[in-house]
Amino acid sequence: MQLNSDFNQRAVILPEQYQFVDSPLSGVSRMMLDRAGGEVARATSIVRYAAGSGYSSHTHDGGEEILVLEGVFSDEHGDYPAGTYLRNPPGTSHQPFSRDGCTLLVKLWQFAGSDQQQLVIDTHAQQWRPGLVPGLSVLPLHEHDGVSTALVRWAPNTHFNRHMHVGGEEILVLEGLFCDEQGQYPAGSWLRSPRYSQHAPFTGAEGALIYVKVGHLGAGLLGDKFITSEQATSQ
Repeated sequence: MQLNSDFNQRAVILPEQYQFVDSPLSGVSRMMLDRAGGEVARATSIVRYAAGSGYSSHTHDGGEEILVLEGVFSDEHGDYPAGTYLRNPPGTSHQPFSRDGCTLLVKLWQFAGSDQQQLVIDTHAQQWRPGLVPGLSVLPLHEHDGVSTALVRWAPNTHFNRHMHVGGEEILVLEGLFCDEQGQYPAGSWLRSPRYSQHAPFTGAEGALIYVKVGHLGAGLLGDKFITSEQATSQ
């Protein structure tokens, strides 16, 4: 399957466009945002666990990144409530489940081969940093070899200068309404902008909270091998 896997193209999915499909495991469904490959794939998805559902023990050969959006996600190592950010590097294994149900952002096969850092971050217990303009605050989550991931909180009526993302940018809007000159994106919206793209983002009266990753498009991550040869050649 090749879904939004041409990284030269801008991709936007709004919450009203969500269509969850069942995974091979009963009680677990996913909204695919981008995907390259079959059941083993370089993938970004919103994943829902029904109460009492889970996966059998498995290994993540390409690594797994998770942000818990709702509920409590669990595995044999612990319980992870909403707001927890996890990174399980290539070669790690676990048996995930949810007692009462949960919703996750999950990214698979999007690690550099040299990235072996395992992380569990309670974002509600971390110190935020001032952003580059008044009204922005930033919570860095991970950085490796030019690929950075963070939560960014936008106060109401905050405007950021027009700027370029040399290595691309990916955003999931978690709260509020995020905007730029190309549109308005309510909570649940997912945006991916290609390398060297530019925009001038802002917020209105609601403000916004976003998950943002930059520098990962064309970065030679493990899962890029699943992209079709035609698309890989064009990047």
